[in-house]
Amino acid sequence: MSRLFSPFTLRSITFPNRVFVSPMCQYSSEDGMPNDWHLVHLGSRAAGGAGMVCVEASGVTPVGRITPWDAGIWSPAHAAAWKPIADFIRARGSVPAIQIAHAGRKASCDKPWLGGKPLAAAKGAWEALGPSAIPFGDYPAPRAMTKDEIAATVEDFVRGANHALAAGFDVVEIHGAHGYLLHSFCSPLSNRRTDEYGGSLENRMRFSLEVARAVRAAWPQDKPVFYRISATDWADGGWDLAQSIELCKRLKQAGVDLIDCSSGGNIATQKIALGPGYQVPFSDAIRREAAMPTLAVGLISEPVQAEQILSLGQADAVCLARAMLRDPYWPRHAARDLKAEVHWPDQYHRSDVGPLGR
Repeated sequence: MSRLFSPFTLRSITFPNRVFVSPMCQYSSEDGMPNDWHLVHLGSRAAGGAGMVCVEASGVTPVGRITPWDAGIWSPAHAAAWKPIADFIRARGSVPAIQIAHAGRKASCDKPWLGGKPLAAAKGAWEALGPSAIPFGDYPAPRAMTKDEIAATVEDFVRGANHALAAGFDVVEIHGAHGYLLHSFCSPLSNRRTDEYGGSLENRMRFSLEVARAVRAAWPQDKPVFYRISATDWADGGWDLAQSIELCKRLKQAGVDLIDCSSGGNIATQKIALGPGYQVPFSDAIRREAAMPTLAVGLISEPVQAEQILSLGQADAVCLARAMLRDPYWPRHAARDLKAEVHWPDQYHRSDVGPLGR
């Protein structure tokens, strides 16, 4: 029996397999609205057999977007636009999920294929926010948030979760990674505050935990909440695995169901030891030390590799990004390689796919 193609249940939601589509920014929205690109892009991965399809980082406010072309989830209109996409994902047998996000000091940038640099004022730049007036690399320095703005942002995440529920998503993931707002509060390299949101580990975790508790309280008790973490800054004196484990223990107490284990993104001079499965040890450590389910991510591309990660107990599911961009039907092809039986859409049976997808 393939572990990768066994079901996985959290609260009332059962994922048909453990191949998840990672949230991947498409930079293809206008005013945060999803469109036909998102329907086809996400829908094809659901038809491709993924157990869960997670919508890209969706801003809980307009200023919380990385670029003006990011997706959003800050209004009822966004919920209405996402609903047919969530419905289509579910109808294909996959679980629809959404990542809710605030870009913090890394906001107000151009599209990656246009250079990805901070926008000029003439191109619609806006003021970025962060824990302290410390820029990310050569970006403009953000404005340090007031405590009232922090409290308001907690409510923005709650409102985003409520809109996500109205849109029909079964899983909500809080984006606390990659140097965006919540991660930047956690790291001592980006947070130099002297109030109750800075200094000690307890204080630096406070904002993330306030968001997690508030979203968990707003989200239905029978549906899971995920949290994406950067397990390390890959920089001396920064956020690291030991602090991440402590945060995850506290997130578990707050009612978070699963940790999506990524890393990096907070320091422009980070030194990452890249390689196949390079972030799996973070998932493994957090799963053991925090005693909660984890997702493994990062250069996972081969079916046997994914199967081994799960069989060794290093994660409860794998989250694929680049591999899914290259092949929307990666799960079905992986099932063939692992000799696991999966159901292909009825519309494709005339192609002579057998029970193992041949």
